[in-house]
Amino acid sequence: MSFFYDVFVIVYTFLFRMFPLSYKTGIIRINHPDRDSPVFVTGNYALTVIRVKQALKTLNCFLLVANSKGINVWCGATGGHFTTHDVLSILKTSGIAEMVNHRKVILPQLAATGIEMKEIERESSWKIVWGPVYAKDIPKFIENEWTKTDNMRKVTFTFIQRIEMAVIWALPFSIIGSLIVGFIWPNMLLLFNALIWGLAFLTYTFFPYYVKQIPKGFHFSKYTILFDFNFLTFFIWLLTEIVLLCLALFVPGFVWQDFLQWSVTLLIVLLFISMDLKGSTPIAKSGLHEEGTIKINLDLDKCKGIGSCKEVCPRECFEVDKINHTAKVVRASQCVQCGACIVQCPLDAIVFRNIKGEIINPEMIRKYKLNLLGKRVEDPGATKIT
Repeated sequence: MSFFYDVFVIVYTFLFRMFPLSYKTGIIRINHPDRDSPVFVTGNYALTVIRVKQALKTLNCFLLVANSKGINVWCGATGGHFTTHDVLSILKTSGIAEMVNHRKVILPQLAATGIEMKEIERESSWKIVWGPVYAKDIPKFIENEWTKTDNMRKVTFTFIQRIEMAVIWALPFSIIGSLIVGFIWPNMLLLFNALIWGLAFLTYTFFPYYVKQIPKGFHFSKYTILFDFNFLTFFIWLLTEIVLLCLALFVPGFVWQDFLQWSVTLLIVLLFISMDLKGSTPIAKSGLHEEGTIKINLDLDKCKGIGSCKEVCPRECFEVDKINHTAKVVRASQCVQCGACIVQCPLDAIVFRNIKGEIINPEMIRKYKLNLLGKRVEDPGATKIT
């Protein structure tokens, strides 16, 4: 039964990822764990749980599924849905402390934006180890004696990931659009869907070129909607226009009125596909977030080169000199303002600084989480430690 459920979750989340599917919280025994087996924690987004289980299939270990409100660990932790309290709760209610001799627990690195390591270690006997960004790297991480390589810390946006995102965007537009087009132009339904899916796949296939052209510093307001529309977006639309022009010239029954209607329709679709294109990727800050304009600022007087910033940064922004006990920001342009380095730095040596020069201190980043519009709001669940 579990196999068929896992297959259902994979298919469902591939097609309808915008609608989270929760997994039951609790403890999962992978193979035959004993009292010395490692303990992992993840959120209860169903696809994440299945991928983590798949990655752990060759190990004897315990997997604790904490309540992240059915949201993936990065979005959940950043938005205050996967909190310090949730991790402490699963450690206490699962009874895992009575099942193992050690007190080491591996958390996903991307949860570092909202889960405070020092609070968990202060409130419990458990020591936190930040695991790899991607579950597939966990076996190698274990073989490496709980040490991550640089690649294990870094988020990517590979071709396969971009194809998944194209499906996520194309499917709802295809369904909604088909209901309208099927009523108005039933004979054009197949062409309509072909063009929508084609636009989505072209957009995300060429995303590495987009991201170099999308201006930084724009953000959403209640009066405007941000479209990441640039030359490449226009070029893709132009390609579709050439296809439509060929249809108008060579296909009987496809008149110029159809050409104009389709041109406007597909421009609207492409605009929506490219709406906040950055925010649908893990390597660029959402244009809906005002924090897209802020910068990380490292206080060298406070910094002791502990290295927690490098350990949790998903974009390789930091380098740490363990000999001289210093750190420095070497790739600031890659920062996605996730705040993980700020939350985890025990010396509060890192802050956000906005374009006005104002400081957003670490306590605010820890206490207030980002909602869907990028506004920081207090999340009571993140501050209640029991």
